[in-house]
This record gives sequence, C-alpha cells and structure tokens, in this order.
Amino acid sequence: MGWLAAGADYEVSLERGKVIARNRQGRLLKGLPKALRDTDMVVGLRQLSEWLKRHEVSCRQEVEQWMVRSLPVPTTVICEVWADEAWRTSLRDLVVVPIDGAGRWDTDRAGLLRDADPDKGLGVVDLDGESGRLTAVQVVLPHPVRLPDLADLREFAADLGVRQETLQLFREVWALPESLDERRRDLLRYAGGRYKELRHVQARATSAGYRVQGGAASVRVWEDGVPVVASVWIGEGDPLYETETGPLYFTGPEGEAVALAAVGPVVWSEGMRMAANLHAGRVVDEDGERA
Repeated sequence: MGWLAAGADYEVSLERGKVIARNRQGRLLKGLPKALRDTDMVVGLRQLSEWLKRHEVSCRQEVEQWMVRSLPVPTTVICEVWADEAWRTSLRDLVVVPIDGAGRWDTDRAGLLRDADPDKGLGVVDLDGESGRLTAVQVVLPHPVRLPDLADLREFAADLGVRQETLQLFREVWALPESLDERRRDLLRYAGGRYKELRHVQARATSAGYRVQGGAASVRVWEDGVPVVASVWIGEGDPLYETETGPLYFTGPEGEAVALAAVGPVVWSEGMRMAANLHAGRVVDEDGERA
C-alpha cells in the first residue's frame, strides 16, 4: 500500500503485515519512532493488518471447503473474487474442472487455475502445458482423491514448481479399499497411538482444525451433498492423564452409525488423514521407537 502521513515528520505504511515508517526525506527507518507508536494512524494500520490476516485465513478455509466438498462453483464467483489478493492466492494453481450442462465433470479439460476474467473466463494451464480458457458456467475444484489423473497432475505440478496455498494436489490421500474386510482392517491402522497426556492429543487435533468433543476428535465431511462425521476416540477426563487413540469410525448428522459400505472416497480419505495425523504425534519410548 502507499505511504500515509503521520504527523509533520513521518509517513507510515504496511509491508508484509508490519507497520513501517520513513522520515520526511524518504529514508526508511529501522523501527517505529516512539512518538508514532500510539498514534491513531499506526493503531489503525495495526488493526488493518490483523483484519487482513483474518481475511486471508477465512478465504483459505472457504476455498478448502469448496475443494473438500468438490462443490460446483460459478465461474462468475471466481472472477469476482480474483481481484482480491487473499482470494487469488488461495485459488491460484488449484486444479479446476469444467462442468457441462448435464452436470458432468469434463476432466479432459482440467487445468491449473492461473487467471480469472469476467469477459474471458478462467485462464488455465492444461496437462500438455498449453494455456487455455474455460468458459463453462460452473467449475469444480476437486478433492484430489476424485481426480483420475492425480499422479500425472502431481508430476506436472512438480515440474512447473507449483506451490498451492490451498493444499490440493499434494494433500495426503487414502484410497477407499474395495472390500469391506480391508476397510475394517484399515479402521484399526492408526489406533493405539499413546500420548503421555490427554491435553497433548487434544492440542494436536485442534491445531489441525479438527473438532474435539465428548472424548473424540472429528471432522465433518460433505460428500455428494450428504454430511458424514469421521471420528477417532482420543480419551476424556483429566487432561493430564495418559491416553491413546482409538479406531476410526463414521456417524451421520444425528450421531447414527454409518455403514462402511455407505462411506464415500472423500469421507474415507479425510477420516484416514485425521487418524494418521493424530497417530503421528504419539510418544516415543526410550529406545527411540514409537509407542
């Protein structure tokens, strides 16, 4: 942003979320002069900086919800928010797939989002490295487990040095096993992760964005318009007590059990991702082995 007058002798501005100052001659100062620290202008810039940080987080969380749910998003919405740097940073280089008039995904035209213009549509780079435009009314930002060419897209993105602010292509995914027996075995894969104190696993869960309530860590996932909650038991009671993680399980919006046969690929992947995250934080014994 530009420079704003702060009294007769100084000007102030924001740079990477930090308030900076320069003197009347235009020389950048190493720190804020004491006379400026509590002025209305500096206080206002600090408040603006805090709001911008919250806005960035909000945009990233919203885009992640679009991606996890694989929601159809109107092209006009992406074009409208693209001018906002926080939205643009969260959206840039995500894989977008156009949706045809019948609601089908045209994955052959998938590409990395690079631009959005109300008149020209969405600018993308496809798997062949060619630049193009998507003018479909709606697009989808697919969850990676639903991308048929995920391995090719990952390789392509790595070759381009792509860095996604919203984790999509390189998000950890777990494929849904075809047999119910395999699924039952996998529910136990990350059980038994021991923590010396309950508060440690609670903190790990909440810092990763998971809900902690009633002795379980959980994540609600909408798939094909249906909400399913994936949960892992982490313990309850005194936060200083030792605990260990339990198996993964799935419930509906009213707390009813969801049959494994009814669990979709996105719900499964996100549930296993949470279980693996919690298991990874378990304590290490004296021999250096994971307990």
